[in-house]
Amino acid sequence: MARPTKWRKIDYIPTVPFFIPSDREVPEIPTNVLLLEELEAIRLKDLEGLEQEECAQRMKVSRPTFQRILLVAREKVADSLINGKIIHIEGGNYTRNICPVKCNDCDNEWMESYENLEIIKNGEYTCPQCGSANVVCGQNCKGKFCHRNCRRHI
Repeated sequence: MARPTKWRKIDYIPTVPFFIPSDREVPEIPTNVLLLEELEAIRLKDLEGLEQEECAQRMKVSRPTFQRILLVAREKVADSLINGKIIHIEGGNYTRNICPVKCNDCDNEWMESYENLEIIKNGEYTCPQCGSANVVCGQNCKGKFCHRNCRRHI
């Protein structure tokens, strides 16, 4: 059985989800879907000029995983530019942050996607070890959960 894919941390979500070639004579233009983590890899490496190790650390993945993400992203962008395809930016296995969570009943600690914290806040989430709903932020936020994607703790 394959391991589940780890969340890839991203800092940027684009406001423009499509890039379309201006040639309107082609009735149906093929599309390449660029995942948000692939866009983040291009942004970190090519736009910000960071080293791969630093990029991987910022995305919370290994360096080989970052390399694979970057190669796929560059291939899609090159294919779109050379062959006149639409680039549609959407989806992927990403999170705005990965936050520590702690169970007050059994003291179990684990890392959770920021997007799941809303479920945790509503009491609909339980500890994977003991099943308790008595879970809090693991950053000592006085029994509450962090706001603004926990950025103040990164």
